[in-house]
Amino acid sequence: MARTSRGRQRVEMAKIENKSHLEVTFSKRRAGLFKKASELSTLCGPDVGIIAFSPSEKKVFSFGHPSVERCLGENNPSPVNETGGMALVTEQFIEAHRNARVQELNVEISSL
Repeated sequence: MARTSRGRQRVEMAKIENKSHLEVTFSKRRAGLFKKASELSTLCGPDVGIIAFSPSEKKVFSFGHPSVERCLGENNPSPVNETGGMALVTEQFIEAHRNARVQELNVEISSL
């Protein structure tokens, strides 16, 4: 019986230019990343927190297990609300990301 495929091939690490392929790859890799973070937290016990911005910059995905409050540090005036949620922190990350993107676009417009 002859093989028709060469098996799993190594993927070159380079930015994916095709937007459709980029978003599909992001979704698959994000799920894998969150799964690995959950496994790490379960097996080794550290607090794990991840925030991922989608390539289209329309959505923010976050993962925290079991508590991400410790990631903020003792010296930080805790932006986490009283219920222990990360809503305010996530909003601050989104706002910072938007501001950075606006600055990038302004530089690009200025160069044109």
